[in-house]
Amino acid sequence: MDLQRLKTYVLGAVAYELDGHTHRGITEKLIELQLPSDLPGSKKERIQQALEGIDDGALPGLAKHLIATGGLRPADRNAIEDALWTDADYPAIRKRTRREIAAALNVTDLFIDARKFDALLSRLWVLRNDSTWTFLADITGEDDSLYAEIAYHIHGASGCWSVLDLFDKLGAFEASDRRFALFLEGLASPDIRPDEESQRRFVGIVNGPLKALGLELHEVGLDGGYPVFELLSKHVSPRGRPKQLIFASSVKPDLRFSDAIDNDIEIVTGKDEVLVYDRAIGVNGLRWWDLQAWWKDRQSLELESDAKNSLYKRLVSSLPTNSPPQRALFDGFYRTFSSEIPQLPALLPEVWLHWDPKTIRLRGRDALLNSRMDFLILLPGNVRVVIEVDGQQHYAEDNGRASPRLYAKMVAADRDLRLAGYEVYRFGAHQLCQSDAMQIIGDFFASLFRMHGVRELRR
Repeated sequence: MDLQRLKTYVLGAVAYELDGHTHRGITEKLIELQLPSDLPGSKKERIQQALEGIDDGALPGLAKHLIATGGLRPADRNAIEDALWTDADYPAIRKRTRREIAAALNVTDLFIDARKFDALLSRLWVLRNDSTWTFLADITGEDDSLYAEIAYHIHGASGCWSVLDLFDKLGAFEASDRRFALFLEGLASPDIRPDEESQRRFVGIVNGPLKALGLELHEVGLDGGYPVFELLSKHVSPRGRPKQLIFASSVKPDLRFSDAIDNDIEIVTGKDEVLVYDRAIGVNGLRWWDLQAWWKDRQSLELESDAKNSLYKRLVSSLPTNSPPQRALFDGFYRTFSSEIPQLPALLPEVWLHWDPKTIRLRGRDALLNSRMDFLILLPGNVRVVIEVDGQQHYAEDNGRASPRLYAKMVAADRDLRLAGYEVYRFGAHQLCQSDAMQIIGDFFASLFRMHGVRELRR
């Protein structure tokens, strides 16, 4: 995410939202935007104070709120979205591949429901710059917007545009990777084409050019009985979306299903000893600002700074006191990328993979082993990364002698995780206690994020 670019566009959008209102209108808008509203002075002074009071840490949340309300001018909306998406979230789709996709499609391949198709275009592209078009159209009887051109050249009797022409007019060849991916996913959706055969035919055409990039529109679920497709790497395991995360608990949590049908979990005892993240986790993975927003709501906190600090302390408190190397890895990650942490994937400690209401003693030989992961990262594209810190207990008996039995158990657990679609990385505890540990930790995470296209980190 380009924070400076985001700040420029968000502040501009907020100023536009507040401008032209009465004092009462400004107050109502500030309340709607969840900004301080009891500001003194003239209208101009109040707007200036509101803009100056927006903390950098609150920008992503405010940006998402502005987009969600749907009141932004299309150009402002796109600029804010692209700033949020910079260097992140989606694999690169080169211009040549985009042109190959457009050339392979006919206009009749684009949609079945014309109204929903127009709604998709309006949601992703700038078809009308601002509201002045309606005033001018009323006076002149003419509408020269891109919206009107599409109505004439795609839907009208003329029908003279090719898909290449449409993509060019929309700016699809130069658009951000995420916007183009959302465009393809939208065109494959049951809203646009409520016919499964048509969906699969479209996906088959588009996946031809995407294949060279190792990408595809992959079926990930159902919506009203129709398949849903997302743009994914062909090398990513096609797992379902994470539904709940049980983490930050170094002791086995006491849980039960309060509603087994809806998979609702209730913490029976020790509510302060375990965290359950139950919000939807999308294609962007789980980033710190998502986790912080959840924590802020959960704790009923007002300030972003309070949420950030208290969440970090809560995560630290869950780390085993007898494992300084595990603490070193956690501290090393957050200290190395401190200024960039809000937009980076969160490093979650003590995450429960398996959970069995019975004890190992009661379950016996069928007990679920290796039930807790030291750390988990959920990356864009549904990539799940497990990080383990291996002390002596992973490969040696209590007397310090090497144990083939323990080693075999550890590598077997690794195989199971990898076959289940997780990436697994291990650190030796000894390595994390050395003077160069911080450099090793920083280099590892920078390489990991770079490999998965998260972003080029400044270190």
